Amino acid sequence: MPNPLLMIIIAAAVIGASLYLFWPTTGVIPRWRSMRRVTGRVLREDALKHIQKMVHAGQNPTLMNVAGAIGVDRNLAVQVLTDLEESGLLVCEGETVRLTPDGESIALNLIRAHRLWEQYLAEHSGYDETEWHIIADEIEHTLTPKQIDELAISLGHPVFDPHGDPIPSQEGEVWERVGEPLSKIGVNTVGRIVHVSDEPETVAAQIVAEGLFPGMIVRVTENDTQRVRFWVGEEEHVLAPILAANIAVVPIEDEVPEDVSVGQPLNGLKPGERGRVVSLSPRIRGAERRRMMDLGILPGTVIAPEFVSPGGDPTAYRIRDALIAIRGDQAQWIRVEVVG
Repeated sequence: MPNPLLMIIIAAAVIGASLYLFWPTTGVIPRWRSMRRVTGRVLREDALKHIQKMVHAGQNPTLMNVAGAIGVDRNLAVQVLTDLEESGLLVCEGETVRLTPDGESIALNLIRAHRLWEQYLAEHSGYDETEWHIIADEIEHTLTPKQIDELAISLGHPVFDPHGDPIPSQEGEVWERVGEPLSKIGVNTVGRIVHVSDEPETVAAQIVAEGLFPGMIVRVTENDTQRVRFWVGEEEHVLAPILAANIAVVPIEDEVPEDVSVGQPLNGLKPGERGRVVSLSPRIRGAERRRMMDLGILPGTVIAPEFVSPGGDPTAYRIRDALIAIRGDQAQWIRVEVVG
């Protein structure tokens, strides 16, 4: 005869397992199904965004480059594009695809959300520049049109994001990006950086490591199939042509780089010297820039190095009767002129 207590325990275990697996919204199965729906939507939206970017760049979107862009195999890419076609968002014509007006509208809204959020991160957060694109890639799928409009208003309706990419307007209008790849700029040419690529991530990380960003003035001194050598202010950079191709430059004439025309980097001050702040480089952005200004590091402020930490970094500077520790990678973007 079965043990009644054992039967109760088994029944309770079965009920508990069923609740764990199938309970609405919190059960494993409903959560798995919800995750599949969200993942499917994200893939479809990423495909629309990629196709729109390619068309805007004058390139031909195909099944294979869509699959590569959204990170899936050919079979899943076919399913994603089929779903979009059945929803009336794109039309497949052999191996090529094109967006319908509804598909283009959704794609531009996603691009707008992404680039506005990158601008927000640049101005109002402490996130590293290498993280902006990754975070915006996730946030863009969660913002409603109303939230996107409110974000644009709060930022003052910017036309370009921190990388120089045009931000679509509420009506779907997109500014044309100008400039030539740095890899095609002639020797002895002076130009202003107007765009740096934020994808792929490996390329973006190398550009960030070089400290390059839109607005900088460059002077090319060597450009061949092996390397592109150029100066930004007093610093020389050497890039492989494949990397330099991801930086767009507009040639200029008779323009002096305002950021490096006077003074010297703060970390160039010697013990016993004092320097008056001339400018803060645009390279110091967002929360970091606000922190500097809150500490009193403004044009006209006198700063003096007091002592260096045992490890060599940071250095303690006396600023308005207070000692402030500033890292070398921050001090190099603060320009000062030596005072007696």
